[in-house]
Amino acid sequence: MDLPSLAIVLRAALSHVPEERKAAEESLNQFQYTPQHLVRLLQIIVDGSCDLAVRQVASIHFKNFIAKNWSPNDPDESQKVLDSDKAMVRENILGFIIQVPPLLRPVPVEGQPIDPEIRKSWGWWKVKKWTIHILNRLYTRFGDLKLQKPESKAFAQMFQKNYAGKILACHMQLLNAIRTGDYLPDRVINLVLQYLTNSVTKNSMYQLMQPQIDIIVFEIIFPLMCFNDNDKKLWEEDPHEYVRKGYVAYSFADIIEDLYSPRTAAMDFVSELVRKRGKGNLQKFIHFIVDVFRRYDESSADHKPYRQKDGALLAIGTLCDKLKQTDPYKSELERMLVQHVFPEFNSPVGHLRAKAAWVAGQYAHINFSDPDNFRKAMHCIVSGMRDPDLPVRVDSVFALRSFVEACKDLNEIRPILPQLLDEFFKLMNEVENEDLVFTLETIVDKFGEEMAPYALGLCQNLAAAFWRCMASSEAEDESDDSGALAAVGCLRAISTILESISSLPHLFIRIEPTLLPIMRRMLTSDGQDVYEEVLEIVSYMTFFSPTISFDMWSLWPLMMEALNDWAIDFFENILVPLDNYISRGTDHFLQCKDPDYQQSLWNALSSIMRDGNMEDSDIEPAPKLIEVVFQNCKGNVDRWVEPYIMLAIERLQRTEKPYLKCLLVQVIANAFYYNPLLTLETLNKHRVATEIFSHWFAMLQQVKKSGVRANFKREHDKKVCCLGLTSLIRLPADQIPADALDRIFKATLELLVAYKDQVAESKKRNEESGDDMDGFDADEEDDEEVDSDKEMGLDDEDGDEASSLHLQKLAAEARDFQPADEDDDSDDDFSDDEELTSPIDEVDPFIFFVETVQGLQASDPARFQNLMQTLDFRYQALANGIAQHAEERKVEIAKKKQRRQMHSDRNEFCSLSQPVVGQFWARKIVSLREKPKIEPWIICHQ
Repeated sequence: MDLPSLAIVLRAALSHVPEERKAAEESLNQFQYTPQHLVRLLQIIVDGSCDLAVRQVASIHFKNFIAKNWSPNDPDESQKVLDSDKAMVRENILGFIIQVPPLLRPVPVEGQPIDPEIRKSWGWWKVKKWTIHILNRLYTRFGDLKLQKPESKAFAQMFQKNYAGKILACHMQLLNAIRTGDYLPDRVINLVLQYLTNSVTKNSMYQLMQPQIDIIVFEIIFPLMCFNDNDKKLWEEDPHEYVRKGYVAYSFADIIEDLYSPRTAAMDFVSELVRKRGKGNLQKFIHFIVDVFRRYDESSADHKPYRQKDGALLAIGTLCDKLKQTDPYKSELERMLVQHVFPEFNSPVGHLRAKAAWVAGQYAHINFSDPDNFRKAMHCIVSGMRDPDLPVRVDSVFALRSFVEACKDLNEIRPILPQLLDEFFKLMNEVENEDLVFTLETIVDKFGEEMAPYALGLCQNLAAAFWRCMASSEAEDESDDSGALAAVGCLRAISTILESISSLPHLFIRIEPTLLPIMRRMLTSDGQDVYEEVLEIVSYMTFFSPTISFDMWSLWPLMMEALNDWAIDFFENILVPLDNYISRGTDHFLQCKDPDYQQSLWNALSSIMRDGNMEDSDIEPAPKLIEVVFQNCKGNVDRWVEPYIMLAIERLQRTEKPYLKCLLVQVIANAFYYNPLLTLETLNKHRVATEIFSHWFAMLQQVKKSGVRANFKREHDKKVCCLGLTSLIRLPADQIPADALDRIFKATLELLVAYKDQVAESKKRNEESGDDMDGFDADEEDDEEVDSDKEMGLDDEDGDEASSLHLQKLAAEARDFQPADEDDDSDDDFSDDEELTSPIDEVDPFIFFVETVQGLQASDPARFQNLMQTLDFRYQALANGIAQHAEERKVEIAKKKQRRQMHSDRNEFCSLSQPVVGQFWARKIVSLREKPKIEPWIICHQ
């Protein structure tokens, strides 16, 4: 059917006569599969000489045919559209679509819904929104040639050359509706401004925009930043919603809100314009803002441009980072705040009081030449927490966080701290917002132990707020997660409080009943969204309490159940409290049979390590927990030695990741240190001893291209291997043949030297950075010795030192125990978890080695003599060096012990009350036991 005939048939399809209309439809159905049919429909759609009604029928028929026949539903069904027709449609469809928009007639305003909520969802605005959205997506994807793959470069060049500028012009024309007061939906404004913001950085696009940049900035962008009728209605009718939307809009705290807010998009545009094109625009924009301030100051109270002043303040706050760095503005900021911001604290207009508080918070960290200005502003912020308008109170709390951070003299806040906390919790009862809790965290962190008198009350209020937030979160729809975020904030604040009172264990006993219901409920599947935060609290409670109560022990089964069911992603976090339970409640862990903690731990670890679908990185905490058991339960878990060893070997045989291999081998090393004879008998029983030792020694000898060791990178790793290998030297000759003893002895010497060098390097790096590794100041009498002993793996802390230690938040920092990429060929032989602590911290590997060899010399002189004769000159030199270093370590330890005893006598209470802590917490506090006198052992060449 040719083009004129097809047009006649399409016109007949509109006939009022049923017979004509039916005949036309049958004719269309008859010829719809003929070649060129689709192409002719497209030609009619864009043919200006055709009647508009005919073109509309053609477009409907084209759409329906494409939807039904373009691709057959059944794979065996033959193609109904020729490939040549498909190719021609693809080649011409974009050009045809571009010709269509002029045909669309604008819909009169009277035809649009009156209700703004209904109007923004009206079909025609939805079409416009999605059109802009698609164009933005094209621009984002193809607007920068540098980011294009070779196959898309040609299209990107064509798009930029022919379309990007035209789209920009259309967008700017659309924005004119804001100047004329016409309606534009918020989402449309946001999308258009996103396009303009992305265009600022591209020279060709900015050149097109530049002639109208003043109109865009001052007549479109700035009005969007000003307080408007919608804001006023929300402020008066629903201040809670104003807080949620208004604060979010200028804090960038909610991604979803950012996608719809014209104000956020306007702020983004200004920020990008000033950042990328500041030379030509920053001064103009600041002059405009200053002029707003001037007109405001000169106007009478009845005619002051309050809304414009609000927008100007928002602009100043938005540009704070730029203004703080740019001359001449950075030197004028204090004067600007005093003249134009601080007076609005007393404004009769509520939204200006709120905006003044926010802007003051943005600039709280500048250097005030007059401390009085800072002090007065802070007092105004505190007063704002009692403002009759909720948004002012909320913005004052947000601003207070910055002032507390910047405050150099806490005496300004200390006298009013109780009242401040009262106002805080009044506000938390009204508003669910995580930023409120952030401010509370800042105050707690800043005052530290001074928060002790308020700790119980704070935890009780935060716990109550948490339950309210959870109830709100469960009741509200999924798109609004403010309640859930606030709940997370409450738990984080509780952790901060627990950290601040870490040196006061007795307070944990009083706080425990308040937190137990949260821990019990949220350690189940109900708490998946806050599981990490709850585990952090459990870690603090099991870490700092004088003892672990039976109520706290009741949480162990909950964690095990979760780990076995759904919480494997939190294994690294669960590791921390489990370590605390085992290391601080060892007797209960060993003796209790209902529940049987040892058995439940075995069930979980064996299930995880035997799971063939589990990635190596997922099970790394498992061997760490086995290490905790062997090191803390020495002599009490003989029955678990064989199961855990064989479990580690079973996984080792199919492990690929080097770090996990190291951890699994360290399970065996820990077993040797726990009981060398039992461990060796187990390996021999299963006929894997030769295989394991060969694998272990091969890993010890493996080096990277740079020459550094590829395995056992951490000081802790090397120390565990040293203790395990040294323990084998104790075994009698019938258990360890001479050739095996020789190999073990030499490997241990080399490992001790590597350990010594790494410790020295760590000490050197710490001295260069001026940062003590454990984060506290050691005894001033001999800083060098303190650092040295700490790096050699001995405990030099006492209760008082530990009480001043700013401990890391354990659960949140558990990821620090994860190693760096083992495949990295970097020379960095250090890992993030050198802070690892364990019962072996009190064991010096050099002294342990020397004592063991001395024991061998005393018990079996002939065997000792034979061993010495196998050593060449190099190994003799190494052995002499290790023996000499052991003597030096003995002297250092004795001096340190004496210093610690003196300090302990001065502060006995702190020393006694400080709890022992787990391996994966901070550095462990242990009293050094008396060691037998070690005689000098110098190996002489026989």
